[in-house]
Amino acid sequence: MLRHALAAVLLLAAPSVASASDDIPAADPARLKALVEKLVSFGTRHTLSSSTDPKRGIGAARNWGAAEFARLSKACGGCLTVERISDRFEGPRAPDGVTVEDVLAIQKGSDPDRVIMIAGHIDSRVTDVMNVTADAPGANDDGSGTALVLEAARLLSQHRHRATIVYALLSGEEQGLWGGKLLAAHAKDKGWQVIAMLNNDIVGNTRGTDGTIVDNRVRVFSEGIRMSEDLAAQFARRGIGGEDDGPSRALAKAAIRAAERSPAIGLEVLAVRRPDRFRRGGDHLPSLELGYPAIRFTVGIENYDRQHQDLRTEDGRAYGDTVDAMDFPYLARVTALNAALVGELADAPPPPAKVGIEGALSSDTMVRWTPVGGAAGYRVYWRRADHNDWSDSRLVPATAGAELLLPGVVVDDNFFGVSAISADGSESIVTFGGLPLPNN
Repeated sequence: MLRHALAAVLLLAAPSVASASDDIPAADPARLKALVEKLVSFGTRHTLSSSTDPKRGIGAARNWGAAEFARLSKACGGCLTVERISDRFEGPRAPDGVTVEDVLAIQKGSDPDRVIMIAGHIDSRVTDVMNVTADAPGANDDGSGTALVLEAARLLSQHRHRATIVYALLSGEEQGLWGGKLLAAHAKDKGWQVIAMLNNDIVGNTRGTDGTIVDNRVRVFSEGIRMSEDLAAQFARRGIGGEDDGPSRALAKAAIRAAERSPAIGLEVLAVRRPDRFRRGGDHLPSLELGYPAIRFTVGIENYDRQHQDLRTEDGRAYGDTVDAMDFPYLARVTALNAALVGELADAPPPPAKVGIEGALSSDTMVRWTPVGGAAGYRVYWRRADHNDWSDSRLVPATAGAELLLPGVVVDDNFFGVSAISADGSESIVTFGGLPLPNN
């Protein structure tokens, strides 16, 4: 594995909390199917459905989710703390207001303030978003994401990590992204340093509306210019050419890196350079509004007959979000990719706070960065300025300092970034460098 090779190159002792994300076991398609079938058994999980009925509705589903987290915590010796957070929301899709509740499982790391959030929404709907009584199985939207979060919790909780991981089952997505807003506000109130938010929404089918099969690709959506930046900051980002290298875009590129370093998963990441699908949204958007790096995972091809539809058959064509339209081996691979990405970021040091470059009127470029506590080394990346993805890199042990001269690499023609690496090779996202560091 590349990470072990990096560890050998660094020739440094292992950290106090060993990373084991290379050893994360495979996700289980049968378990994922059982989880989705259980979610479907609640009849409807509409946000406005019963919160008290023990067998049907959103309340029963959330209670079950909390019980699943508690069971996983028992299996890992109490490593997960189960919390339920709530607030009341009102809007066009809940004119009388509704209490929205998120179910969280928190796996504290040795650096507990750094937080990675992995989420899926547990609520469902049919054609009429206000239809509270009809069966709304929500198998793929978003039983798939809910099952993925639970399975990722099972896999990742078998190891200790540096960063804290928050596994989140969100409500209210279909009524207004309210579960995502609740989670983002909770993170802000708690003072969490959110280094990544992974939203998994519709991640379990491979047959499109037109019958096309796409089973080797997953789409990852990310913003470039940050939603949280004011106009001056946006102009500054444009001025240094950093539109494609904000923290969320760097997170999407880390997803590509995770897929390439785990070829057995068998998935290509299609990094879509927009926050979400055309004229649509998801629970990661509230995190973007607060400045947290956030991305959305979605299947390589969607089947619109199986989303937001009343259960029916018309002219021999089936409509409705049912289990039979899903591909659970594919869902297992998307789960494995999420676990690989979360595991690496949770075991890595934080990225450099700042990266600067120098090289005006020179044939060479000097790259400098702020040192990161606990980093065994750094990887300096660069690429031609007309390319999107990093093409070249060089490893720098922490003992060599926090700068690297790149002879013959012209600053005007290339873009630069730096990641931090642990002694076992776990790597952070990449911090983009576009201006000199202060006092240089």
